[in-house]
Amino acid sequence: MAIFYKIFLKGFIWFNAKCKGLSIRLVKWSRKSSEYIHPKHLLEENTEHHWYLKYIGSNDTVLDVGCGNGVHTMKAAQVCKKAVGFDFDKWQLRIAEKLAAEKSINNIEFYHASAEAKFPFEDRQFDNVLFLDCLEHLNKRDIALQEIRRVLKDKGLLLLSAPNRDTSWKRRLKKVGLPYYSDPDHKIEYTEKELKEELMKNGFEIEGEMMPVVHDTPFAGLIDLVGGISLTAYKYLNLWKRNFVKRFPEESIGFRAVFRKKR
Repeated sequence: MAIFYKIFLKGFIWFNAKCKGLSIRLVKWSRKSSEYIHPKHLLEENTEHHWYLKYIGSNDTVLDVGCGNGVHTMKAAQVCKKAVGFDFDKWQLRIAEKLAAEKSINNIEFYHASAEAKFPFEDRQFDNVLFLDCLEHLNKRDIALQEIRRVLKDKGLLLLSAPNRDTSWKRRLKKVGLPYYSDPDHKIEYTEKELKEELMKNGFEIEGEMMPVVHDTPFAGLIDLVGGISLTAYKYLNLWKRNFVKRFPEESIGFRAVFRKKR
């Protein structure tokens, strides 16, 4: 029975991955966006998805490390003085520049650079650094965190999100010997204790507590597929995932946290 259960879970993982990929295509095919982006970025009123905005001031200069298609950089630009994003993926940067032009966002700049090398910025240049779902994709994480510390002002904030590897769904996959990281490109995923230790080792201390994201449900891919078809239905499904994880934070797909330089 164990081998059949493993085959079933393996098929379920494959199905979820296909659903997620299709949801991104449906976003463009249905003209919800001019580019291929995840439906979660289209929930404009999702204040929890854009949780970092309340920490950004109107006179702040913000850096978005590993900005990808620039969705979070553009959200920050709407509330701060200037937003800067960089990524190593030129195709994603092209999308970011196109979307910013479509939205007529002028206080924004994008650069092609690596998060695993010296950043092309001066010391203590930024009031806030966004580091959202990027750390886990890097091999040279110490370099990235030390560079963030260098370019962040002494009283600045690091606004970070990273994946939780210890949910019940991931433990179930691990137990039968299947890949259990939420993305095959992830080099690492964390427990809350491990994430705090990694940041502390590189000169940061947490402010407040870790915040949960959404429920790590086995049906995440199917929910994303719904988002590619109907944003209204997707909004309510995401609300369910957020409400669930408020009651069971240990089942959160990841962590959100605010860090400062260690005093």
